[in-house]
Amino acid sequence: MNINDFIVQVALPEHRVFAEEICEEMAESAKARGTGIAKRSADYVAGKISDGKAVIAFHKDGSWAGFCYIETWSHGMFVANSGLIVNPKFRKVGLANAIKHKIFELSRIKYPKAKIFGLTTGLAVMKINSDLGYEPVTYSELTQDEEFWKGCQSCVNFEILKSKDRKNCMCTAMLYDPATQKHEVAKKFAEELERKPKLYERFMRIKQRLVMIKAKP
Repeated sequence: MNINDFIVQVALPEHRVFAEEICEEMAESAKARGTGIAKRSADYVAGKISDGKAVIAFHKDGSWAGFCYIETWSHGMFVANSGLIVNPKFRKVGLANAIKHKIFELSRIKYPKAKIFGLTTGLAVMKINSDLGYEPVTYSELTQDEEFWKGCQSCVNFEILKSKDRKNCMCTAMLYDPATQKHEVAKKFAEELERKPKLYERFMRIKQRLVMIKAKP
């Protein structure tokens, strides 16, 4: 079994029938890890599916294989990719990575200017986030929306979060800032031009032509 045996797609309204199973697996996974997550009802998950704010994965035999959804905070200024779960039968084939990439892509399409963030204790998720362009940040750089932080109340580490005045906890905060990423892309392009003189000369000639074209009456 490998990743090619799965279909990872934006969830469709007819996939709401899997909401109960998804919620049950989320709860079992949190229990096994010994940490808590914001508990969601089947109706809540079904709503995310109906709104086109979720990604779902299936094995080629039709079995439900994984899920993740989008939450927005601070009037859409912040986005979180929440509830990542993979069916235990299909773990260790790269499915979590595929789902994370798909939900990240969906988040960028729906909320291109939003900062995408996450709190996690999982090294695997940290690695995936890092590959997507997330960077470790302090909690102060995340949304300060009270509804978001209320979601931490079901976590076994909530008392630690409270004692630290919500400045840090057991989770690592990671953030993708589209504004910063644009600067990074420009910086990498400039570095690439410096390493390749011929490419730089070609770029400058094209730039000069564009300036001349714009200057024509």
